[in-house]
Amino acid sequence: MNNKYLLIAALMCCVAFQLSSAEKKGQRVVYIGDSITDSNWARMDGKSSAERKAKEWDKNHILGSGYVYFCASYYMGKYPEKEYEFFNRGISGNTLSDLEKRWQSDVIEIKPDVLSVLIGTNDIGRYLGGKTQNPFDFALWEKTYRKLLDQALQSNPNMKFILCSPFAEPIGNTNNEMYPQRIEMINTCASIIAHIAKDYKAVYLPYNKMFDVLIKQHPTSQNTYWIWDGIHPTPAGHNRMATLWIKQVDQAGYLK
Repeated sequence: MNNKYLLIAALMCCVAFQLSSAEKKGQRVVYIGDSITDSNWARMDGKSSAERKAKEWDKNHILGSGYVYFCASYYMGKYPEKEYEFFNRGISGNTLSDLEKRWQSDVIEIKPDVLSVLIGTNDIGRYLGGKTQNPFDFALWEKTYRKLLDQALQSNPNMKFILCSPFAEPIGNTNNEMYPQRIEMINTCASIIAHIAKDYKAVYLPYNKMFDVLIKQHPTSQNTYWIWDGIHPTPAGHNRMATLWIKQVDQAGYLK
């Protein structure tokens, strides 16, 4: 009798394994962040993450129209035999603490092999808009960032990370008396992320420096060519973000 139950249990485990294997084909890549990553993917303002996911049947919008889309179209178009799966989990207005609240559903449960994180500009924006006299708690911010990566590694010890710096330029509404403090905070967050990337053996993308160089080396008749409002990239800016992402990820050999 015991042997019979053991056999049944073993068969059920095999079936479960086959089902889980069928669910996941090629490597999975998750991008998580704020509006820069979001880029209007399955946009449902004011709706929950679960309700947003319910719209994933709409293949025209699930990746948005920004750098995530450019990256996915490159890998999926060039390597169809790999059957890569890409997921956009950017939500406009999010801070690091917002990512923490949805980390389980939007990272852990998707089971990515590669995780790309771009966050920070809203943390700084909310701080500057809050008119608080207390300094920004960079130590806590770093601790939270590391905790989230640790949780991801606990779910998959082989997970690879791409950690991206926030960025801003003195264009539009950001070109005001608060910009010097904003860019100082941006650069501090970027430095923290670079240090975290080194500790976690992750790819680090210095998007703050990339946009500085683009704007200086490729001036145009309008300073909104690369970033239209000081924070959000134009199609040209998103293209360069994707180009850097692909280059560094290919060099690291993350997608095989």
